[in-house]
Amino acid sequence: MVTPLDALPKIGAPATRALTEAGYGSLRKLAGVPQTDLASLHGMGPKALRLIAQALEEHGLALG
Repeated sequence: MVTPLDALPKIGAPATRALTEAGYGSLRKLAGVPQTDLASLHGMGPKALRLIAQALEEHGLALG
């Protein structure tokens, strides 16, 4: 069964591509990753970072 932690949140195509290419194919893999690391990815903007942080928080997780 696929859970919300097994997918990426709806953050837009450029940000989704950036995460996938960097090896972050699920929300679970983003837990503990420093926000500065994600912000440096091409296609990752402030809105996507905020949505990721919110999605992680809903599951008791956070960025590093």
